[in-house]
Amino acid sequence: MGNTDYDLVIIGAGPAGLAAALYAARARLSVLVLEKAAPGGQILVTDWIENYPGFPEGISGPDLMTHMLAQVNRFDVGIETGEVVSMALTDTVKRIDLSDRTITAKTVIVATGASPSKLGVPGENKYLGRGVSTCATCDAPFFRDSVVVAVGGGDTAVQESIFLTRFVKKVYLVHRRDQLRAVKVLQERAKENDKLEILWDSTVTEIKGGTEGVDAVTVKNVKTGETSDIPAEGCFIWVGTVPNTGFAVGHMEMDEQGFIITDENRRTNIPGVYAAGDVRNTPLRQVVTAVADGAIAANDAMHFIESM
Repeated sequence: MGNTDYDLVIIGAGPAGLAAALYAARARLSVLVLEKAAPGGQILVTDWIENYPGFPEGISGPDLMTHMLAQVNRFDVGIETGEVVSMALTDTVKRIDLSDRTITAKTVIVATGASPSKLGVPGENKYLGRGVSTCATCDAPFFRDSVVVAVGGGDTAVQESIFLTRFVKKVYLVHRRDQLRAVKVLQERAKENDKLEILWDSTVTEIKGGTEGVDAVTVKNVKTGETSDIPAEGCFIWVGTVPNTGFAVGHMEMDEQGFIITDENRRTNIPGVYAAGDVRNTPLRQVVTAVADGAIAANDAMHFIESM
């Protein structure tokens, strides 16, 4: 089949990509990890992680990433900065074109993650990780006995808002329509919850704060045009997730949201091509599930190469 540059190329250096690199390198595969920004992905903006096993006191996102990188760096793994411009994946030798060169590989793992959809309002980026969050599972305990604002109306928004009420004093759920999109059972639970108040026909127009973090959220009623500031220490945003799959569109099978479809071995519809972590159509997007995906994909890639 001619010479290839690598046994495995991993696109994305978040938890899924680094776990895949670790497993592949220990299996003595030649591995290259490509990352267009800094290794770490979403975990770099996660202030504190309390639900990753092995760290009883919790660990900051950047610190966990430093540990993962150090572990990968003990093995012969190249991690390079580069953005994928185009790909040819259906042949036995996979071709990946970067802006400055072309790489070939026997197998490819796409681990480019996903980004939470944004509101696009003032203060959102400024206070991300300092009061603005997209993960109740991760951050709810930091808002114990506080007032928070949540944004959205789908299953995730309602489910996560209900989860928040275990910790916080009050949740204002802001929804732009006059009824929720969430399934009926979740709607019923939300309406029965004393700590949860739904602000109908409303949008968030600004997130305000000071040096310590968020202290108010500006809400506008779309029908009356009236705006008001809600004193709050946090704002949780659940208006969808966008997979980072722009470069892969047309190359592999995706669901209607653009998440890559895989089987239980994290195989895509193209032999020798895998997807791992948040980029995949998965029921849970957490560090722990991402690293599991990376391990499974790398293990299958190893068997795929052995069978060639």
